[in-house]
Amino acid sequence: MCTESKRFRVAAQAVSGAELSTQSKYKMKIAAEVCPQCAGSGWKPVSGAPERGVTRCDCQLQARGGALIAAARIPKRYEHCELSNFDSDFTGADPSIALAQISASHFVQEFNPRDGKGLLLVGGIGTGKTHLAVGILKELIAARGSSCLFCDYRELLKQIQNSYNDSVQATELQVLRPVFEADVLLLDELGAVKPSEWVWDTVSLILNTRYNDNRTTIITTNFADEPAGSVTRSPSSSLSSARAAAREETLGDRIGERMRSRLQEMCRIVKMDGPDFRQKFKSASFG
Repeated sequence: MCTESKRFRVAAQAVSGAELSTQSKYKMKIAAEVCPQCAGSGWKPVSGAPERGVTRCDCQLQARGGALIAAARIPKRYEHCELSNFDSDFTGADPSIALAQISASHFVQEFNPRDGKGLLLVGGIGTGKTHLAVGILKELIAARGSSCLFCDYRELLKQIQNSYNDSVQATELQVLRPVFEADVLLLDELGAVKPSEWVWDTVSLILNTRYNDNRTTIITTNFADEPAGSVTRSPSSSLSSARAAAREETLGDRIGERMRSRLQEMCRIVKMDGPDFRQKFKSASFG
């Protein structure tokens, strides 16, 4: 028959044994995760370098790249997008698609974070603008270690508007700070929100801040890079109001002429023509 003290000793030994087992497993896990090149220091020797030269280990570069990819907030829908898997060679493809892919590759190769020069990808729905833009972000993260940020234009404006609500913790500055400070900002679907004075002021604030700070901005839009109707239509124009209403809106209509002019300074214009790739080749099949 076990005494109370004996039961206590047995229980204590069991706990001690479990702790030792847990510690052993933890040590084994840590040992398995230590990089063999740098032994966990983050630095590896440079072969042939005098004075024991060292450089950042590959494990650190990979970890930083992974952290930068996560911080870029690329939506799951576009996580697969790379410059290498962009398809520009399909039946009926407009030549501008292949030229856009070349322009994107050249942009990465010639990227200078100090000149602030970006890209404005203009084209219809489904021509691959966002795929190329995300591919550029990934290349700049991997090759240059640039801090990048993906922003859906509509979502960004909603977040800013929500920040005015007292029940929301985030302030307007907290929402905008990463937008202002990212080395490279991807502003997707510029002009997708119906224009208003507030929208124009907000777009102006974002673009002007990045322009003044010499930060690179990559923009996609479905609207033609043309002036607003109020600019192209003279007061004496005989264009009927019905025909004016039927006219397709332009980027000038959606963001204002002042900001469209600013984009000419900030970005190189890349036009992408052709049919909606998603409808033509990737439409859902229900059988």
